[in-house]
Parts: sequence; structure tokens; C-alpha cells
Amino acid sequence: MQPPEKPDIHSEAFLHMLMRRQLRLSIACATTFLVTLLGLPLLNYFAPELMATRIFGFTLTWLIVGILFFPLVWIISFVFIRRSIALEEAEVDEVARGNASAERK
Repeated sequence: MQPPEKPDIHSEAFLHMLMRRQLRLSIACATTFLVTLLGLPLLNYFAPELMATRIFGFTLTWLIVGILFFPLVWIISFVFIRRSIALEEAEVDEVARGNASAERK
């Protein structure tokens, strides 16, 4: 009787599953970015009084564009990188557990 095969982290199935999960993460991050990017002009159009509110000497529009937009992009990037690495580590751990259980049998 042959021992069960060890899962291969370089196999097509493993890489396809990892890429699918990372694609979902990419779409979520891109959606967040696009909602923010496209939401600002919509807010200016539909709520001009709100967007003309002055905060720290800036209108809310310029506060968002000039000060808050770059930190938001950095946060989205940070979340993407952390979750992407976590996905890879989870997949590697799953394979390692599969290898450990296969070796015990």
C-alpha cells in the first residue's frame, strides 16, 4: 500500500486556490478605493452644503482630498498586504498540517 501523497505548495491546485482568494481580496480593496474616489464627487453634487462645511479652515471636500485621501490609500494598501500574507501563511500551514498527518500514517 502506497502512502498518501503530500500536498504540494507548488501544485497548480494550491496556487489556483491561493490566487482566487487573493483576487477576492484585491476586488474588495479596489472596491473600497473606487467607492471613496467616486463618492467624493457624488457627495459634492448631492450634498454641497455638507461638503462646504469648514473644518480646521478647509472645506470638507479639500480636507478629504488634501489630507485624508493619502492615509486612506495607505490603510487600504496596508490591509491588502497584511491579509495577503495571512492568506499565504494559512495555506502553507494547511499544507504543513497535511504533510504532518500524512507522515504519521
